[in-house]
Amino acid sequence: MSDKLIYSGKAKDVFATDNDSELLIVYKDQATAFNGVRKEQIPGKGKLNCQISSYIFEYLIENGITTHLVKNVSDHEQLVLKTELIPVEVVLRNKIAGSFAKKFDLEAGKNLAKPIIEFYYKSDALNDPFINDDQIESLEIASGDELDYIKKQTLKINDLLVALFNKDDLDLVDFKLEFGRVDGQIILIDEFSPDNCRLWDKSTHQSLDKDVFRKDEADLVETYKKVLNRLEGAK
Repeated sequence: MSDKLIYSGKAKDVFATDNDSELLIVYKDQATAFNGVRKEQIPGKGKLNCQISSYIFEYLIENGITTHLVKNVSDHEQLVLKTELIPVEVVLRNKIAGSFAKKFDLEAGKNLAKPIIEFYYKSDALNDPFINDDQIESLEIASGDELDYIKKQTLKINDLLVALFNKDDLDLVDFKLEFGRVDGQIILIDEFSPDNCRLWDKSTHQSLDKDVFRKDEADLVETYKKVLNRLEGAK
């Protein structure tokens, strides 16, 4: 296994491996908020994110979604397929919350008439600005057919995850996905954890995601443990 660091992100480090078609992802014990303005080391976070993301990706794979996950190497490391990153963050919203509520001066918590899909250009330096379909095509980031496929996959993933979280008495409010290309195929990459989604308890509407860190509402590790425990009892 190679130890060559390729990329160091806010929540994960990515390393080359001896296999040119695979990468090693190492989850960090680091929490960030407000595009990295706030940053803290939180022991145990990386392990929980890895376990939750592995659980979600394995569930999606079982239900026909192709992902980059190859296998877990340890409780905080994963082998994944090397892909060509599509530098667009795909956000799906089921309920009004967060920046969407603030942008349109709406009450948080209401169901949307239908799920909304938004695209954001993946750039920390530019603070991940909103980008529309025409801009993505004109900048040759992705083709129209690829965008249609990404949207269909995102809606399918949403249906699968809403059903999964409903079993745990959790509302999947919104989430962020990333996609990449491998051998001409678009597949799901990155992670799915409480770092990049909003989960609310259906009964209490309590946040069970990174909002507890952003708003200093609760202990992040204990919150993520609750999510993992619920997931492990969901199937």
